[in-house]
Amino acid sequence: MSSTLYETLRRRVDDGTVPGAVALVARGDDVEAVAVGAADVGGSVPMTRKSIFRIASITKPIMAAAVLTLVEGGRLALDDPIAEWLPELAKPRVVRTPESPVDDVVPAARSITVEDLLTSRPGWGLPSDFSLPAAKALFEVQDHSRPLESWPDPDEWLSRLAEVPLLHQPGEAWLYGTASALQGLLAARVTGLTLPEFLAERIFEPLGMEDTGFEVPAAERDRFTWAYAPSESGDLHLTDTPDGDFSSVPRFASGGGGLVSTADDWLAFARMLLSGGGDLLSPTSVRRMTGNQLTPAQRENARLFLDGQGWGYGGQVDVDPIEPWNVPGRYGWIGGTGTTAHVIPATNTVTILLTQVAMRGPTPKRLMREFWRACA
Repeated sequence: MSSTLYETLRRRVDDGTVPGAVALVARGDDVEAVAVGAADVGGSVPMTRKSIFRIASITKPIMAAAVLTLVEGGRLALDDPIAEWLPELAKPRVVRTPESPVDDVVPAARSITVEDLLTSRPGWGLPSDFSLPAAKALFEVQDHSRPLESWPDPDEWLSRLAEVPLLHQPGEAWLYGTASALQGLLAARVTGLTLPEFLAERIFEPLGMEDTGFEVPAAERDRFTWAYAPSESGDLHLTDTPDGDFSSVPRFASGGGGLVSTADDWLAFARMLLSGGGDLLSPTSVRRMTGNQLTPAQRENARLFLDGQGWGYGGQVDVDPIEPWNVPGRYGWIGGTGTTAHVIPATNTVTILLTQVAMRGPTPKRLMREFWRACA
């Protein structure tokens, strides 16, 4: 496997797709890790297994697990209305149809619940059709083209979100992104902690995830990768440096995609899931988290993001073996900065790929698919 992993990564480093990458595959106690290329386009800093990456949306499973610790501790219940802690969202309005203008609204049929957030069905979020009026309004609030330190503080962000109508009634449809950010704000309100404090207490410290957080300390920035995005011509342009956006905790620490981490830290989280929750979660919570929660119609409507597969709490769940890597029950997600991580309970396997080149849309990149195929 190591030679196959190496060749898969080496090919895309050599053709300039990525400056470097780290791949890790764990089958039980057997762990193979490969680091190829460099942390920067210039090649001045070699990539290593300990390199730190902006992991983007593979933050989402971590955030969902942290919320479940509150459920297990009795601080939340899955059917609790989130308005108890997020009163700004107590009276959401819903566009009459998904195509309706933002001022053609009806009241929400019921409250948004904790489980609606965990399953990404609160009514807010990105649909497959970005041109819908309510989706455009949401983009104004949830603008991922801007770094998080330029977002407003959480209270102001919630007030702005409350002005955006829901695209669907709560629980009706899977929509991307907003739910995980709301999970972080909910956890902070429930506990009285900041989200960085909460995740450190509930997840990072118990699991020994020493390099995971919302900032990279100065002493560790020699391990932090540069960040790039592909241009129309295929060239890579620099979007962030090790001394840039993650030099301090942003005003808006996002549970939807704000973390930095390493392959081994995400492996520690994955092994907790494969063990049935370890000391953090019960097997029941892990089964809920890693089991598909969507109806066939909801899966189909989310095909742009999910390729027709399902969603659990905070991550995709494979249902149909469409591709060789789609093992039913495979759980995980991809990150817009060029990251992907999954657990495969049926084979006790973890697969992690970290790169520093952003995706150009929701469709997994060629290198991701090549990596998954090499692991299948």
